[in-house]
Amino acid sequence: MANSNAPWGLLAEFDSAYGVYHAAEKVRDAGFQKWDTHTPFCVHGMDDAMGLGPSKLPWISLVMGLTGLAAAVALQTWVSTTEYPMVISGKPLNSLPAFVPLMFEITVLFAAIGTGFGMFFLNGLPMLHHPLFSSERFERVTDDKFFISIESTDSKFDSAKTADFLREIGAKHVEVIEG
Repeated sequence: MANSNAPWGLLAEFDSAYGVYHAAEKVRDAGFQKWDTHTPFCVHGMDDAMGLGPSKLPWISLVMGLTGLAAAVALQTWVSTTEYPMVISGKPLNSLPAFVPLMFEITVLFAAIGTGFGMFFLNGLPMLHHPLFSSERFERVTDDKFFISIESTDSKFDSAKTADFLREIGAKHVEVIEG
């Protein structure tokens, strides 16, 4: 069982989007792996400043959309050629143009469901509690403050050295977050 008094990590407060953006670049360059930025609004270019790669979510959406397309074609082909074959106005049993509306709808449905569940999975949701929620200062992230958090499970984490590093790169306040 994990020690609940062990630090979860450090939370550094910055006054501006400019400050947290450039601090993020320095944290990335220092080699930290388990860290995040928290801002009251999207900061353009933050993904690059953090060194994040492209998301896997488009691939999940594509695979689920193609799965929906294949399922729609297979179901309609099976139903119209095997289970309930009916010749209507001399048209072939397997008439692809008649399948297009349902193929489109099922493709969109599967892609949307895959995107929703993929987003939840990749974001680690649902998360009912996070250690950062215990910080009173962190409440201002939804108003006017900017933060960087570094987890203690990071291989480069050393509580004192990491706190000093965060102050050197412009943090106005550094707080130890208990886990």
